[in-house]
Amino acid sequence: MGGTVQTDIDPRRLIGRKAFDRKGAKIGTVDEVYLDDATGVPEWAAVRTGLFSRDAFVPLEPSEFVEDTLRVPFERALIRSAPDFGVGRHLSPEQELQLYRHYGLDSPPSAESAPDRDFGRLAGQEE
Repeated sequence: MGGTVQTDIDPRRLIGRKAFDRKGAKIGTVDEVYLDDATGVPEWAAVRTGLFSRDAFVPLEPSEFVEDTLRVPFERALIRSAPDFGVGRHLSPEQELQLYRHYGLDSPPSAESAPDRDFGRLAGQEE
């Protein structure tokens, strides 16, 4: 079990909410939420930054959902320079690993034990 993932976050409540960086500067609006396929826990959010209308992926752990906004504890410049994988499809394990490295986070322990595991199923898309 890793850390303090807010498993009580309803991914549908996040979509359309404003996201802010560690200093309280607005990053953008949550576009999509990605769930871990194995656990169903919300893991990543794609935030529409308005910068060339690209989405930046932000980790939901250690972010917090406070007063109907997503607080992401990273600098806006780091968030905006996150790898851009496009939205609307799965994140591969390799892409997720790149995101973990970008944010300087420990990758989930299951990433090494299951390299073919799918991450990032879109919330609200039942297959």
